[in-house]
This record gives sequence, C-alpha cells and structure tokens, in this order.
Amino acid sequence: QVQLVESGGGLVQPGGSLRLSCAASGFTLDHYAIGWFRQAPGKERGGVSCLASSDGSTYYSDSVKGRFTISRDNAKNTVYLQMNSLKPEDTAVYYCAASQIPLCIAGMTYNYWGQGTQVTVSS
Repeated sequence: QVQLVESGGGLVQPGGSLRLSCAASGFTLDHYAIGWFRQAPGKERGGVSCLASSDGSTYYSDSVKGRFTISRDNAKNTVYLQMNSLKPEDTAVYYCAASQIPLCIAGMTYNYWGQGTQVTVSS
C-alpha cells in the first residue's frame, strides 16, 4: 500500500524549531520529487519547499528561505523539513507529497499526499 505519513508537528514558541518527517511506504522516495505544502485556516494550500530527485536541487518559498531546510534519508525512506526561527505566520497544517516528475516545477502534479501534521507557533 502506497502511503506517506507526516509527523513532528506540534506547538512551539516563536523563534523555536521543529523537524517534520515524511515517511513513505510502498514506494521508494528517492525516485520522486518531494514537496512540502502548508495550509493555514482560511487560506489556500501553498508550496513551502521541494527536493528534486534528479539532481537533489531544492526550492524554498520566499517566506521560509533561510529558515527551513529540506533533506532526505534514503536509508529510512524519509524526507525531513527542518524549521527554524518559527514565526506565528508559519502556523498551518503541513503536508508532504511525492511526484513522479523528478524535478521541482511550479504547478506540477503530485501523485501521493500525506494526511498532514499541525504546526502551531504561539507564545
């Protein structure tokens, strides 16, 4: 069964850090581009970061650049999103997704999605 499972969300104070995990089963993540998305209440889901499988290149939205880092552990078939210097505006449900397209292209189709993990940044 093909599945993506996110974990690592929670409540953190502004300036704090969290590491989200996206674990895959039923397929091998290193053959897929992996994207992280987030959706805040009342807002559309938007892209946060992407890791291409073709060459390992990465993409970050302007709002998280310099604070978030995406990485992959092939042995664990898991992709991570390290989030530092968190701000209240980072509060959202975070989703990971896998695309058979090995590149990070805006608007491309993602074949598999996780169920999401809540991140709340608040004092």
